[in-house]
Amino acid sequence: MAIDIRKNMHLWYYMKGYYRYFMPKFLYQSRLESTINNYLEKHPDEVDYINDRVDYYCKLMSVKNLSDQAVLLRNFKKKSKLKNKRCRSVYFFDTYEYSRFFPDDKRIETLYGDITHVPDVPSLTKSRPIKGDNENSVILNFDKVRHFIFLNDHIPYEKKQDKMIGYMGVYQEHRVAFMRKYFGNPLCELGQVNTNRDFCKDWIKPKITIGQHLKYKFILSLEGNDVASNLKWIMSSNSIPVAPDLVYETWFMEGRLIPDYHYIRIKSDYSDLEERLQYYIDHPEEAKAIIAHNHEYVAQFKNKERERVISLLVLKKYFEKTAQ
Repeated sequence: MAIDIRKNMHLWYYMKGYYRYFMPKFLYQSRLESTINNYLEKHPDEVDYINDRVDYYCKLMSVKNLSDQAVLLRNFKKKSKLKNKRCRSVYFFDTYEYSRFFPDDKRIETLYGDITHVPDVPSLTKSRPIKGDNENSVILNFDKVRHFIFLNDHIPYEKKQDKMIGYMGVYQEHRVAFMRKYFGNPLCELGQVNTNRDFCKDWIKPKITIGQHLKYKFILSLEGNDVASNLKWIMSSNSIPVAPDLVYETWFMEGRLIPDYHYIRIKSDYSDLEERLQYYIDHPEEAKAIIAHNHEYVAQFKNKERERVISLLVLKKYFEKTAQ
């Protein structure tokens, strides 16, 4: 399996994005209620589950006002102050996919990029801190073409190497600390894939595909600027993510993941890594139980129709709780 599926998704993603953008919005606005109600009527057993997720993403309890910076949907166009061109398109298309269903007089505040703080006013964002009062951070599934990758791993766990692989961009100090501690360790296959920060020339390795990662039983999933972008596809594979306690969350609801049930938890100073890896090498049935739990968790995000309904309900609640 040498194909990197990420490269095959982007063209189709942008084609769909531009198609939605150029379609008249009234076609979707007239179908908002029917889109939601038809699904709920067909799946009454999922109503509680859907409401639970809506309330998880949008925790607003009382009505709050937006700031003067809020944008009317009629003025929400494909442009942004973001310097990164990919972000300008991706975050816009991921917002527009659902905002087009709502009247043009609604207003939104958006925080695009890797967000690790909670805004002062209710804002649509990709990520937020797990702990503390994060009510103003209303989660939508932004940048999903990069983050929401699921795959079919055809390599059984027992056929994989008894090692942990960790190829990553090394920018943040906590990733530097990990590399200094474990580069060259016989239980680890580590590499720095960026070349613009020269901490140690020996660390620098060429990028590899997702398929090449799947040869290993364990895959390092260290958070970067916010969440670790590889966590989702690791959890859909027959390998196991290895991470300290998670700090940030996205549409994937990382705050609901259970250590040593969904991922192998290591200490924040990484001091017990070898011990934790060796434990699961010696206890393969416990390792395979984590993989089964992960496949079950990932499955809930694969129902595209339900994901759309949840997204629309999140926006609907956002508008209601911002006095609109």
